[in-house]
Amino acid sequence: MALDEVTARMERISTALEKASVPYALVGGQAVALWVATRDPAAVRTTKDVDILIRREDLPRARAAALSVEMDYFEVMGVGMFLDRSDPNPRSAVHLVWAGEKVRPEYELPSPTIDQRETPASDLYVVSLAGLIRMKLISNRDQDRVHLRDMIDVGLVGRKVLDELPRELAEQLDALLTESGR
Repeated sequence: MALDEVTARMERISTALEKASVPYALVGGQAVALWVATRDPAAVRTTKDVDILIRREDLPRARAAALSVEMDYFEVMGVGMFLDRSDPNPRSAVHLVWAGEKVRPEYELPSPTIDQRETPASDLYVVSLAGLIRMKLISNRDQDRVHLRDMIDVGLVGRKVLDELPRELAEQLDALLTESGR
């Protein structure tokens, strides 16, 4: 049931943004799930929240789109999010990530730009695989490493990606690939 609610929330906000002509891309755990599903639907795991990449200048139109599907904009500890009026819990919110900006000041690289998006298996826009890999390596939390392992296990991420990454990120990914026997 919780998975259905997350999927419904993701589809509601995506549809609303498309109707308002606001470019977006799913990022985070939901993007990983959509990419993994292209290779092995049984290997998909999900999270309670939805993370969406948008341009900061599109926030006014994105807010209006969210209002049309009964989601209100809030900012909590510097993180913009759309909260569902029926379940206004930040843990199950739609979190906003600003395209082309660092998610945290200490991060080495900015998030992908909005043009780095694809529709790998559905009509939903998802950040490109290369952009998602970089985001997961930059964040480097336990959950990000689990997501990278999931993508490695289904063959989405391999050694050829190493040459496209800055040295520090390539070293992190190399360690995960080695750990996975790849």
